[in-house]
Amino acid sequence: MKAVSHEVTELLKKWSDGDQTALETLMPVVYDELHRLAHQHMQRERPDHLLQTSALINEAYVRLVDQPLIQWENRAHFFGIAARLMRRILVDEARKRNSAKRGGAMIQVSLHEAMTVPEEQAANVIALDDALKSLETIDARQSEIVELRFFGGLSIEETAELLKVSPGTVMRDWTFARAWLRNEMSGS
Repeated sequence: MKAVSHEVTELLKKWSDGDQTALETLMPVVYDELHRLAHQHMQRERPDHLLQTSALINEAYVRLVDQPLIQWENRAHFFGIAARLMRRILVDEARKRNSAKRGGAMIQVSLHEAMTVPEEQAANVIALDDALKSLETIDARQSEIVELRFFGGLSIEETAELLKVSPGTVMRDWTFARAWLRNEMSGS
C-alpha cells in the first residue's frame, strides 16, 4: 500500500507540472479506489437511482481533469478532491430530483439514517449537504473532516495528513462533528 501511495503521489506531482502522460498512467492506478469510493456513495442511494457507479466515476473524472492545474500534495489530497466532486455530483442530482417533484418537501433525518436509508436518499443527501454548510460556518475544519471521512472514505491518519493536524485532533473533531450533525439533522 505504501508503494502504491508513493507511486500515486509521484504521478500526481508530475501531472501538476503539466505532464499529461502522468495522468494517463495515474488513472488505471487509482481507478479501483475511485470505483470503491463511488460504490460507497451509490450504496447510500435509492436502488432505482438513475446515476450508476460508473457514471459517477466518469463524471468525477471529467471534473478532475477539467480542474485548473492543481498542485497535488499526495494521494489523500487527490481522493479528498475526488470525494468532494462526487458529493457535489450527487447533491446536484438530488436537487434536480427534488425540484422535479411537486411538493417534494425535504425530510429531516439523522446522520445515521442518512447513511443507511436508500429510499429517501435525495432528501438525505440535500439535508446532509445543508447541515455540512451550516457546520462549515461554525468550524470549517470539522466540516472538511466529515467530508473527507464520510464522502471520501479517508482514514483518520489520511485525514490528519491531508489537513496537517494530529490524528487525535481529527478524532475529536470527527466525534464532535458527527454529534453536531446528528443534532442538526434531527431538528433538535
